[in-house]
Amino acid sequence: MQHSIAMASENYPWFVFEINGELAGYAYASPWKSRCSYRFSAETTIYLSSDRHRKGIGFELYSHLLEALKKTPCHSLIAAIALPNKASIALHEKLAFEKVGHFKEVGWKFGKWIDVGYWEQLID
Repeated sequence: MQHSIAMASENYPWFVFEINGELAGYAYASPWKSRCSYRFSAETTIYLSSDRHRKGIGFELYSHLLEALKKTPCHSLIAAIALPNKASIALHEKLAFEKVGHFKEVGWKFGKWIDVGYWEQLID
């Protein structure tokens, strides 16, 4: 996680949401790909503690991240969602992301292969 923070926070925003000094969640952006032609694209990530779901924290945290990204040279924001995940899909679509891709069994999580969907938002 320290490596992810260091990579992302050097050139991209990283936000943490705390409640009474306890981590409730975080959101950050990182490079989409390392090649120069992708320098205006970023991958967005959000994580919420399991006991903090459906309380508006994700929307607030992610909205803050998106506002910060609008002040950068980023043009395309890409979110990868492990599927199935109705809550994450709903959050991204509420924030104007649209589904642009679906890869079958590209991730390994909880002892099984998982599909990953990609959602994108274009910003100016």
